[in-house]
Amino acid sequence: MIEIRNLSKTFKLSRKRRKEEGASGTDGFVKAVDDVSFQCRPGRVFTLLGPNGAGKTTILRMIATLMKPTSGTIEVDGFDTLQSPREVRAKIGFLTGSTNLYARLTPNEVIKYYADLHGMEPSRFRQRKEELFELLDMNSFADRRIGKLSSGMKQKVSIVRTIIHDPAVVIFDEPTTGLDVITSRSIINLIRRCTSDGRTVIFSTHIMSEVSMLSDDLAILHEGRLLYCNTWSTFREGMIEASLEEEFIRILRGDKS
Repeated sequence: MIEIRNLSKTFKLSRKRRKEEGASGTDGFVKAVDDVSFQCRPGRVFTLLGPNGAGKTTILRMIATLMKPTSGTIEVDGFDTLQSPREVRAKIGFLTGSTNLYARLTPNEVIKYYADLHGMEPSRFRQRKEELFELLDMNSFADRRIGKLSSGMKQKVSIVRTIIHDPAVVIFDEPTTGLDVITSRSIINLIRRCTSDGRTVIFSTHIMSEVSMLSDDLAILHEGRLLYCNTWSTFREGMIEASLEEEFIRILRGDKS
């Protein structure tokens, strides 16, 4: 379970950014997330949909305790991210495209390293690793150096690293960006598997097809503000435009009809 209440994040602009923003900047600060509230429940995929710069990654990083909110609160599985960050980190797996792998290590070595960081029992680690490697078809490259792997293979290693410790909450920040169709589908299947296992999943994307394939609940963000938050079925039933893409653009523009 993730509970977010009145969450905001303000950044101070650099001198270069202040010059670029000109009169549109507000005292040299920009609000990346503006009074956002929502709830992610176990066994469901909560999708954050928005264009680049909407505030999706900033929200996910605050949930993962990598950033502190300017105001508002976040609770993960009953723990406050500011008061109990260590407990929160033990409960989550966070997949982000900005975290690099160790190029000279093998997938087996990387996964073992992260399992050790989480203090996993050896027997549980072996069972979990075998299950995930089989699910993502990784056994054929398990002992090759990371630096020799394709981008899709590396992403699979990143995903296993993220969830090897069996977290209750899993955060996926645009996990299929730049990947081929086969690799993307295996990742989508894994996300579905996470919800069937009863995990809380929050998933950010700007790819419309993934929204319809994965979403149980949907939030639409634009310029840090929450424009829509409800179930996917409610969104679909209330669509005015013929396609998801057109409906998304309509909501961003603030059109009423």
